[in-house]
Amino acid sequence: MPGFGLISHILAQGSRKKEPFGSLGIIYAIVAIGVLGFVVWAHHMFTVGIDADTRAYFTSATMIIAVPTGIKVFNWVGTVQGSIKGAVFSNYYWKKSPSRSWAHGFILMFTFGGITGIVLANSALDLVLHDTYYVVAHFHYVLRMGAVFALMARVVHWFPLMVGLSLHFRLAKVQYYLIFVGVNLTFFPIHFLGLAGMPRRYSDYPDMFIRWNTLARIGSLISVVSVALLLYIIWEALARHRPILFVKSPRSILEWAHPTPPINHSYSSTPVKSIAPRDFWVW
Repeated sequence: MPGFGLISHILAQGSRKKEPFGSLGIIYAIVAIGVLGFVVWAHHMFTVGIDADTRAYFTSATMIIAVPTGIKVFNWVGTVQGSIKGAVFSNYYWKKSPSRSWAHGFILMFTFGGITGIVLANSALDLVLHDTYYVVAHFHYVLRMGAVFALMARVVHWFPLMVGLSLHFRLAKVQYYLIFVGVNLTFFPIHFLGLAGMPRRYSDYPDMFIRWNTLARIGSLISVVSVALLLYIIWEALARHRPILFVKSPRSILEWAHPTPPINHSYSSTPVKSIAPRDFWVW
């Protein structure tokens, strides 16, 4: 849920818009997801022998969550639509920004994880796929490649504001693509292992599963390298003391209008921002 807000803010700022497309719909969608999240708990326990009517209810309630989730995805896509062409900020910075890559990666991976979630919401299918690697692949696409991607977008996007220094631009891009390849190579083959019947929580497996497991192992090693590269990028930024490489304008978005990092007690009252942000970034 916090990742939804982070992605909405990053996309709106990068698209030179005061707020995401259909922001009211996004707010209601977040509320709907939060409410529905309390009434779908039995989709974790379809195999315990609950009656058919109860399984039908939890199947329907779980599938309904896809509606507000889909609304958010379409609103995010609508926020980006039309923001690149003709915008100095977008053409030069947003089109190549690492935080943009993380945000778009989040949308893609979270959507794919939601699609496999609809599959598992069907109680008849869940009886077959329960406690298999298909479940592992599903929730890692939602959490590891959804929520974590949103958190990484936050770190990359607001690191200059929080610390007052810039990350290495090209290395940050390389690190994103490295982890994108690593996590997909790790968890996409796991879908096939689950469909083939490989159970969760086992330390060994028959030789018939070795190909997909080998690919997943290679992907996990790539992910480890990407995390090490991220730590190096943060260390390099702190060691080099590279200044923030953009020129602020009077129309900058509010959070970037004060010194970086912000000083304590920056405002005596809550400021009001009513004009569209316009930044000129130089990399």
